[in-house]
Amino acid sequence: MKSFKTRWQITHNWQLIFPFIGILSLLFSSYLLSLAILSKFGVSNNYIIITILTIVLTYLLLHLTLKIFNKLEPKWQVTYRWELITIFIVFAITGSSAARLSDPVMEFISFSKGNTNPLLYWFLRILILFPVYQALLLLFGWLFGQFKFFWSFEKKMLRKLGFARFFKEK
Repeated sequence: MKSFKTRWQITHNWQLIFPFIGILSLLFSSYLLSLAILSKFGVSNNYIIITILTIVLTYLLLHLTLKIFNKLEPKWQVTYRWELITIFIVFAITGSSAARLSDPVMEFISFSKGNTNPLLYWFLRILILFPVYQALLLLFGWLFGQFKFFWSFEKKMLRKLGFARFFKEK
């Protein structure tokens, strides 16, 4: 445990919550992927195969995530390595939440897949999703103690999209 804390630069025990949530998220994602993959082959009730595939997928996703961390750590310039996990969690929660919120908003303004041209529907959904995602990213970033990182991230992204005049640095 001491080497784990050292590797992730964890200085207080409460910071262990982020790797714990990250691993639980990987396990849950792997489980859902296993169910989706096996349902394509008509295997849905074999718990041994589901468990084995979940473990294999968790290992592969963990390996991929750690490689991504190594690439992003110098680029994002975080103070502690455990903050990378927090940032990934914020991105995951924000993406899922924004996608979930866009459906009711689309229905509220009377656009659904059934009564709208698919190109118009997806264009409007993305148009609605974009500001919702930006606001949620800042909200969840603040809740997880990473507001400074996400505010900087937002400003960079909006500058690239042509909104530089709104974010002049002093």
